[in-house]
Amino acid sequence: MLMLAATAGASAHTEYSESGTAHWLEHVSASINQPTERQLAPYGYASPGATPGRAIVVGKETRYLNVEQLETVAIRVGDRAVIWTFDAFPRRNFPLSKIIPGAEGVTVYVAESPLYRGR
Repeated sequence: MLMLAATAGASAHTEYSESGTAHWLEHVSASINQPTERQLAPYGYASPGATPGRAIVVGKETRYLNVEQLETVAIRVGDRAVIWTFDAFPRRNFPLSKIIPGAEGVTVYVAESPLYRGR
């Protein structure tokens, strides 16, 4: 199905090679090799329509969050809330303020997903 969509988009304009295939292949190759927005997101991504596995309320005394790679969590900091999927490399620690402004001083620790252990 994905190849079909790439094919339709790649052939939507004039072909410049004799057989037309060189130009088409160039487009298909470029679209396959481009990272998606989610792949470029170093900390994961907002998942507003997802059902979170758990909810975390970050208070003034909170200094860290422990999450697992690919875990979806509802996080509330004051009046701000987000449902976030931590699609990040395991053992990548980062400030929560990177995804929720106002959460300074809180570190997120991302553990390896059990789905990937032993592979």
